[in-house]
Amino acid sequence: QVQLVESGGGLVQAGGSLTLSCAASGRTFSRQTMAWFRQAPGKEREFVVVTAITWNGVSTNYADSVKGRFTISRDNAKNTVYLQMNGLKPEDTAVYYCAAMMRLSLTKDESEYDYWGQGTQVTVSA
Repeated sequence: QVQLVESGGGLVQAGGSLTLSCAASGRTFSRQTMAWFRQAPGKEREFVVVTAITWNGVSTNYADSVKGRFTISRDNAKNTVYLQMNGLKPEDTAVYYCAAMMRLSLTKDESEYDYWGQGTQVTVSA
C-alpha cells in the first residue's frame, strides 16, 4: 500500500510561482512512477505531468498546457516528488492531485494509477 500526501497549495497572483510536494510512504518510492493531475471546478480531472525512472535515467512527460512553466522533480532519499510551477495563470486554478503506480509508464491515463493523494488547492488570481 502507498500513501500520498500533497502540500504546498495556496493562493498566488498570475505570473507567480508555487511548489507542490507529494510525500510517499509504504513501498519502494524509487521504483514508483509518479504523476500530477489537476481538476478545475466543473471540469474533469486532467493530466499534468508524469515522471518515471527508466533504464537510461529519469523520463518525464508534460501536458502541453504546462510545458515550459512546470517542472517535476523527485528526491528518492525523502520519498518526495515536487511540482515547481512558474508563470502561473488563472486557468491553472485547480485541485492538484499526486498519483503513483508501481509500473514503469509515462501514461496520461488516470485509470492506470493505483494510488492517489487527497489533493491540494491551487488558486491563481488575475
